[in-house]
Amino acid sequence: MMDKLLRSVNGHEKEYIVSVNKPINRDFIKRMSGGIYLKELDRTTRKCVVEKISDRTFRIILTQGLNRQIRRMCSECGYSVTKLTRIRIMNVQLGDLKSGEYRELDGKELNTLYEQIYK
Repeated sequence: MMDKLLRSVNGHEKEYIVSVNKPINRDFIKRMSGGIYLKELDRTTRKCVVEKISDRTFRIILTQGLNRQIRRMCSECGYSVTKLTRIRIMNVQLGDLKSGEYRELDGKELNTLYEQIYK
C-alpha cells in the first residue's frame, strides 16, 4: 500500500509549505509551477501548483516525488530552502505530526484513501 501511495508514477498529490532565504517574486512562482529542468537528474519536473503565502513562504502541490525535488527546484531558481514541511498526502492532512510519529486514520479518511489508491 505504501508503494502505491508514495511512488511518483501514481501521480498522487503531496502538499508542502516551504520557506526560502529571500523574497519570492512572480517569476519564481511561474518558473516553479511550470516545471524546472534539474541538471543533476537530467530531467524536468512535472508542472505543479505553487501559491505564494507570504514574502518568503509558498505552498507547493506535487504529483511527483523526485529525491530532494523541492530543494533542487528552488536551487535552480537561485533560492535556498530554509524550512520544508509536508502537510498533506492525497486526502490525508498531516497536522502537527512530528518526524517518526503517526496517527490512525478515521473511517471516512481511510475509505477515501483506499478509493484513491485502488481506482
